[in-house]
Amino acid sequence: MATVLDHQPHVGTLREAPLHASLKQWCAQPGDRFEVPVGGFVIDVVRGDLLIEVQTSGFSSMKRKLATLLALGHRVRIVHPIPAVKWIVRVDAEGEETGRRRSPKHGDVVDVFGELVSFPTLLADAGLEIDVLLTHEEERRRHNPTKAWRRGGWVVEERRLVEVVEAVEIRSVGDVAALLPRRLPDPFTTADLAEALVRPRRVAQQMAYCLRLVGVIDETGKDGNAVLYSVAR
Repeated sequence: MATVLDHQPHVGTLREAPLHASLKQWCAQPGDRFEVPVGGFVIDVVRGDLLIEVQTSGFSSMKRKLATLLALGHRVRIVHPIPAVKWIVRVDAEGEETGRRRSPKHGDVVDVFGELVSFPTLLADAGLEIDVLLTHEEERRRHNPTKAWRRGGWVVEERRLVEVVEAVEIRSVGDVAALLPRRLPDPFTTADLAEALVRPRRVAQQMAYCLRLVGVIDETGKDGNAVLYSVAR
């Protein structure tokens, strides 16, 4: 049985990105098994009857995998990092650091709704768990003048974990509902929600979409072109 201490690289880990590998080790416990085939898929970490998937990028790519595993009765936990603080690190051709600056962007736990729009109704499945990790991370960039012209040719080479500063557990629809700000008008619009969250309106729209589909909020009318929502009673 592979554990944190004796795990040997699976073929699927040979090209594993540093951020993914670090988060897998961060959440691992003694006795865990790594890269285990389950239901026709390879699972990052298996802990008893719990399947843990570290997802550092978009959720859309795992929609079929997740739906299949849940339908088979498995308990699945998604571990997803959101950088609360990000350092942009520039490196030269030899990988030596040539510059470092702190990104002005700051992630928040509600940004996870930008990914959950891929399968919002699965939030109501009792087998689904989500750990949203607020992190400090480095985004290492290497110059390639033939690519990424919008960034002056600087290509994101990899992301590296600095530290996990907070873990927010989502285990039920109630936990999702708890992410709604307490001070919201009734009814409210996504503009009201964005203001209360101090996030872009796009995030509020994604959040409202997910919460409506799992019955946390209801559409109650319109104010001009804006949809009105109320918390479900």
